[in-house]
Amino acid sequence: MKKQLSALLLALCLLLTVPPAQAAQEPGFARSRTYAGEFSDLTPASPFYDNAAALYEYGLSNGKDDGTFGLGDPVTLGQAVIFAGRVRGLYRTGNAEAALAYRHETTPGALAYLRYLQAEGVLEADFVKDYMDFYEPASRAQVAHVLAKVLPEEALPPVHGELVTVAYSSRRFIPDVDEYTPYYQDILDLYRKGISAGSDAAGSFLPDQPITRGALAAMLTRMLDPALRVRPQWDLSHLYSAEGTTLSDLVEPGEFFPTPSNQEELESSLRYMLAEGNDQLVFHLPGLSEEESRQLMDLSLTVMKDHCEQGYNQVHCAWGRGLVTLTFTAAGAGKRTQEYRAASMEAAIAVHDRLWEEGVLRLDMTEKEKALVYYDWICDNCAYDYHAKEDSISHIPYSLFAKQTAVCDGYTGAYNLLLKLEGIRCSTIIRGDHIWTVATLDGTEVHIDTTWGDSGSETIYDYFAMLPQDSMRIHAEKSIL
Repeated sequence: MKKQLSALLLALCLLLTVPPAQAAQEPGFARSRTYAGEFSDLTPASPFYDNAAALYEYGLSNGKDDGTFGLGDPVTLGQAVIFAGRVRGLYRTGNAEAALAYRHETTPGALAYLRYLQAEGVLEADFVKDYMDFYEPASRAQVAHVLAKVLPEEALPPVHGELVTVAYSSRRFIPDVDEYTPYYQDILDLYRKGISAGSDAAGSFLPDQPITRGALAAMLTRMLDPALRVRPQWDLSHLYSAEGTTLSDLVEPGEFFPTPSNQEELESSLRYMLAEGNDQLVFHLPGLSEEESRQLMDLSLTVMKDHCEQGYNQVHCAWGRGLVTLTFTAAGAGKRTQEYRAASMEAAIAVHDRLWEEGVLRLDMTEKEKALVYYDWICDNCAYDYHAKEDSISHIPYSLFAKQTAVCDGYTGAYNLLLKLEGIRCSTIIRGDHIWTVATLDGTEVHIDTTWGDSGSETIYDYFAMLPQDSMRIHAEKSIL
């Protein structure tokens, strides 16, 4: 056993040892020397050229004793531990060989670095159960674990956290890593921190494969130099896009009641109609008087205003033989109602997707923050239509998206449409001839009035995320004025 351990120590020294005179480093990972072709197998055209050269310049490797770097050579677990110990030493003391204080004559060199990393809380006590494991090629997953805690988060912060979270959760990227993969969280951290972008277009990590000296050099030097860090070039547009969503998808389905006996059953029947993508309901209501049919129409429109993003604000009633048929349209749109509804949905999806693509909307945002983004967008992209009449299309979302003009129900309908594309629950509240949004943001019910928010030369934020009691007081006071 002693002969084997001595052989290991000799091999590690030949491959990795830095002369003491060159080991001391300034804090902040300063490069202490300049690479000038010391590795005979390394040219500017070589893969990982910048990384291998940087590894030399940081004083972390002198290459192999034959004058080569060995980009494609496998790295043993012992060598990976030594490199990690050197990086930790640089960070903690400015000395790449701080771990040698843990070295004893009867132990292999790698063990000193392991003990140092364990004393520093970087690796657990039982990480290497058999010292003979130092001889074995290190897997890429093992290396991810060895490097995971070498630097604290303040020295190596995650820079692609949202990108990696979204990509990984889609299961289309980093496809060979899952919760059963050894050290999978450490692997994902390499992506989040710009240390790895994977081995192919899908970002495959190859966790079970041996790691090469070139790949390890890349990971190590990306830890030390932010300029060398990488960003995965993944197209995630299909993950955030709302393309294909329909107005029907935005409605909580209801149950159809052929003979509704109360407002709750009528509301449920209207939601059933909207969820089915229809514009007509037929009820069996024998003996319904003209006055009762008018009340039915008024109540139906009141319910429909709760779903003003759907673009219906007018109803026609026909009855005969006990059947009552309600047909919904948009005032001013007539036969073009469905065309305008489809155009509104298409425009809202385009706004949604563009804001996500541009990074204005992000996965780490709260619902309130997302709602504020859309509040700004509405106020920036619409003007109040002071010339609108009762039959104007300014009363529906289409006008805001297509003509950039609207009145309160057009503002509110367009805003609610955008919120619902984010999965934010919202409805409306009506007082007199004014309507605005009621939304649940991060579990709290708030009122949002985009119409009043757009009533000045600049966006007014007093009307965003109002508490219900404040909203009702403000609206009551302003109505009196």
